[in-house]
Amino acid sequence: MTSEPVTPAEPGAAPDLVELARIVARQRAELDRLRDQAAMSAVVERAKGAVMALTGCSADAADERLLQRAKAARHTLLEECWITLGSLAPTAPGPGEAAEPVGIDTPGFGSDVLPETAAPDDVALALARLGQALVRVMTPHDLARCLLEHLAHDMAADAIMIYARRPDGGLELIGHAGIDDQLAAQWSQVPPLSGIAALDALRTGEPCWLEDVATHERRELLIGDPPERWRSRAWLPVPAAGPAHVCIGVLRGRAGSFTARDQAHLRGVTELCAGRLRAFDAPPERVGDAATDAVQALFDALPIAAMLLTPLRGASGEPEDFRVEAATARAGDLLGRAGEELAGRRLLEFRPALTEEPLWQGCLRTLTTGEPYESEPFAHEEVAAGIAALSTYSARVARLDDALVVSWIRHGSSDRQEQRLADLQRLGNLGWANWNLATREASWSTQVFAIFSRDPAHGPVGLTAVPELALPEDAPALTRAVRALVQEGQAFDLPFRVRTSGGIRHLRLVAEAVADMHGTPVEVHGVVQDMTARRRAELALVESEQAILTQHDVLQAERTLASRLQQALLPLANRPVHLAGLRVEVAYLPAQSGVHVGGDWFSAVELPDGDALLVVGDVAGHGVDAVATMAQLRFTAKGMVITGSSLTGALARLNTLLLHSRDSHATATMVLARYEHRQRRLVWAQAGHPPPLLLRDGEVRYLDRPKGMLLGATSTPVFEEAECRLAPGDRLVLFTDGLVEHPPESIDRGLERLADAVAAPRAEGPGSLGQLLARMLPDERRDDVCVVDVRVPRMREV
Repeated sequence: MTSEPVTPAEPGAAPDLVELARIVARQRAELDRLRDQAAMSAVVERAKGAVMALTGCSADAADERLLQRAKAARHTLLEECWITLGSLAPTAPGPGEAAEPVGIDTPGFGSDVLPETAAPDDVALALARLGQALVRVMTPHDLARCLLEHLAHDMAADAIMIYARRPDGGLELIGHAGIDDQLAAQWSQVPPLSGIAALDALRTGEPCWLEDVATHERRELLIGDPPERWRSRAWLPVPAAGPAHVCIGVLRGRAGSFTARDQAHLRGVTELCAGRLRAFDAPPERVGDAATDAVQALFDALPIAAMLLTPLRGASGEPEDFRVEAATARAGDLLGRAGEELAGRRLLEFRPALTEEPLWQGCLRTLTTGEPYESEPFAHEEVAAGIAALSTYSARVARLDDALVVSWIRHGSSDRQEQRLADLQRLGNLGWANWNLATREASWSTQVFAIFSRDPAHGPVGLTAVPELALPEDAPALTRAVRALVQEGQAFDLPFRVRTSGGIRHLRLVAEAVADMHGTPVEVHGVVQDMTARRRAELALVESEQAILTQHDVLQAERTLASRLQQALLPLANRPVHLAGLRVEVAYLPAQSGVHVGGDWFSAVELPDGDALLVVGDVAGHGVDAVATMAQLRFTAKGMVITGSSLTGALARLNTLLLHSRDSHATATMVLARYEHRQRRLVWAQAGHPPPLLLRDGEVRYLDRPKGMLLGATSTPVFEEAECRLAPGDRLVLFTDGLVEHPPESIDRGLERLADAVAAPRAEGPGSLGQLLARMLPDERRDDVCVVDVRVPRMREV
């Protein structure tokens, strides 16, 4: 191989990087020849692996056997290796014959006796098929796919994972098949932890057979989400001259143990793959010419992370990978390959996931267009003296002829501080300003120009001219503050307003003076902050508070008026009253939350013929309107029943009244009941209201509701009557929904609790209504409550 001399322009000067790149590019033909030589070495390694797998001999013994066979047959070593690999294909059996196993008696292996450690015949056939397929394997991912195709048929394997030991003792996933990219990325790097089966296999040099997921999951970290995805798995170290550094994992979805045949089969697979994996691991031979050495010498002197890359093009002419021609020591740190030799290796060989990163697309674009590429800043963890710290980097790519120079620039703390200061000014909507009182010079940050809506081309405003920017009513106070600052050094913090293209802005200026050794102010430092949004929020809050106070006063006055009207319309007796032979007790409790008064009401009166009228109702809504509607319904219902109207007729006329009232959208519910004392007969009707509750002989039930519609809902309502015979000792409870409706509890649950409370022991004695209310109502009532408690005295009580 020849090279061109590289002469520095002057003693001690580095060679021209562009010229060096051109010289390196001219060495490609030689490098391609060396790659072909490396490929031939891979064929030799595969042949040695085949001999090892089928005979159980060591790597040195396999090498010696191939040499002897080549010498005896007058073949070159490469020819003998190809003959050996070609003979791995098993011959098809003839009629009535068994397939001929491939062993050392097969042509190409000699006539030695098969050792006791050799695999069974069917395993040997399977390994022969695998050996033939391995001829086409070129990468670890190809190897994983090849193994999965082989073992899926022979062993029901569902996934293959190939791990290589990293210098720090952890693992790196170099090949996989049968798993998705997300899981592969999640398990691409495995730290050197305990309880990792692949690491344990490499440490001990023996396979790990995980045949019961439930058992192993308690003491080991299993791959998979969930781990039951693969219910049995095996991890086998690949044989090597020294400690094993590659481990192959076979994952199966089905449960079950690995039989002796399976274990022998998998051991043979790892021995067969050993040679090919060694070819993968061996770094390509570098060109030791003066040009490459000079580039590397230059890179060794650079205090940054950088690489020189040349594209490797496929049959279509498109770049498929890049070869690292030279690299600085720090480049390996950023690529996660600290301490490794990068020069001469393929870029995707040690960074397969790079194709999914923006840097890869940047390299391709720069190679095509020639335009430099610079990545977004990214964080990188560095360890110094055992302490981890995050640093910020940006990657840059530039083209040199048909090569690329990739460099990583570390952002210094000053750069980060400057960016943080700019972010702080932008997010806080503030900026800094300096005024030199001796030279009359002023300087503003960019944000101050934006706050004042001033064109930066016009320059900053002097300190004494700042009050001229304020509104006339705010200028005098600002002028006095500036004068006191300049003459006496008094710092100030002053709000003022300015008129800009965007309208009036509320600003705040905080300034202090820096004095010389004599105490005379010579420089002023200031901060200008835009307080417009905050001031507008404060004004809106004040206006809202005033509106709330005004509204609260109006509502409170309305509540007072409605409460007085309600008290006047619903006089409550201090003790139970007797009507038509009944003992009647009523209770009305207003809501405790809110400022409105509700429309619940009751009526319990004795009619002229000696019967009793019992009514409870609830007008929708709150406030004065609800109280007015309640009064209208209460007195109208009582008047119509007293004058002889039937219950259903009274409800129909009340419905018409609501439809033609001032508030045509008013609605109400109601229960009308008439008690005929001679027959102890209760006739009742309802309009969308809960039915009364009857307690008799310790058992409770709600009366069956007759048809009835909400008052005010339709112009053609349907109302029906129902009747119930009361007996001595009966208790009848009429109520509004505020007694049983307490969100988030459903009303059905409230009705069940009311029935339980009425049926409870000691629920019929004196003061039992108060006990009932205490048991049913929460501490905070959201609605009015109205209850009419009717009792039919027993014979001895009459």
